[in-house]
Amino acid sequence: MPFNYNQDFRSLDLRQHPELYRVGKGEQGVLLVQPYKGEILPHWRFRTPAVARESSETIYGLFEAYLKANDFVGADMARKFLQMGFTRARRYANHQGGKKYDGPVPADKKGQSGAHGRPELPRTPEDPEKAEAAAIFKRKWDEAKQHPEYLRQRAEFEARYGK
Repeated sequence: MPFNYNQDFRSLDLRQHPELYRVGKGEQGVLLVQPYKGEILPHWRFRTPAVARESSETIYGLFEAYLKANDFVGADMARKFLQMGFTRARRYANHQGGKKYDGPVPADKKGQSGAHGRPELPRTPEDPEKAEAAAIFKRKWDEAKQHPEYLRQRAEFEARYGK
């Protein structure tokens, strides 16, 4: 089932209602799902390789803690933040200032990723610092998405609540 953007995420606690969570595709919901957004976002940084290393290790530690607590939604959200660390750092590596598309996000698409019909801006010369930050997050993201306990809990979650 696709990620449901129509839920009231301002008042919804998905730790209390994991049955309402959907993994979705990629990073869907990463900046919406509470209380996890509030727990993970303060640690998410990618400005330099050193900052990215500390951030990715902290978020991976949260990922492991969520798994240990059998909190799949939290683990999946931490996995999404690791993925977003990679994708955002790559965006800044490819586009100085981080702006990938020309023009504003359409009002009905705010909070959703994608071009939404906007043309992609030309790439600038690669920023090696941001490229290394992206590589640091990519390694942790790969580690998380292949973690045996994550895979077990994901299969159990999807069997119980749907994909």
